[in-house]
Amino acid sequence: MERIRTLIVDDEPLARKGLRRFLEADPEVDIIGECSDGVEAVEQIKAMHPDLVFLDIQMPEMDGFATLDSLASDEVPLVVFVTAYDQHALRAFQVHALDYLLKPFEEERFQEALARAKAQLREKGGSQLTRRILEMLDGTRVERQAPGRIMVRSAGRITFVRVEEVDWIEAQGDYVCLHCQGKKHLVREKISDMETQLADDRFLRIHRSTIVSIPRIKEMQPLFHGEYAVVLHDGTRLTLSRSFRDRVFERLSGMH
Repeated sequence: MERIRTLIVDDEPLARKGLRRFLEADPEVDIIGECSDGVEAVEQIKAMHPDLVFLDIQMPEMDGFATLDSLASDEVPLVVFVTAYDQHALRAFQVHALDYLLKPFEEERFQEALARAKAQLREKGGSQLTRRILEMLDGTRVERQAPGRIMVRSAGRITFVRVEEVDWIEAQGDYVCLHCQGKKHLVREKISDMETQLADDRFLRIHRSTIVSIPRIKEMQPLFHGEYAVVLHDGTRLTLSRSFRDRVFERLSGMH
């Protein structure tokens, strides 16, 4: 059997180091790379076509589910999910018989997961697991109920912003800034979490730090190195980064 081309995806350096240490001890494994975020992981998976990916779920900007969502069905590799305790995620993995490592895990549990992955690859059972992954992702999308309003806490008060009022959303560390027709609202929420809550048919992630309301887009102008300027009806200019470009064009081309 050829060596298993394996990619490590985790935003925590110590977690990547631990996975690498276990994998390097196995002569059947060839580590082809490490990624610290979902955007980089999508690029590497598309470019390198790994046999196996150890994929962290809880990552900033783009979590593990969003990472897989960004791949075409024939690009999804065999995956062992790595997660801190997340009841919803664990239930989804168990329902679809997908393997996962619950942080912190011991070497014995890791070896068990790796042995199962090897067995699937030997038996060419990866395509069946891929179908299970895609089914799970479909299920998580259905369960993500898009909110009609976003709660904003400010000066001891709680107010609500209707999603229809939001022009675009900007990441600011552990917060996001909602830009709403000239007004700004700061919400304690990571942009990756905000993205999963918003309706796919109305909002679009165009950059690691930017989500835009699709009805607010007036035009898109090419820039340099594969990037585009996204111009809103109020004149705001945002940047569509190269790493999000293909997904954005695919989404927009499917809308009428």
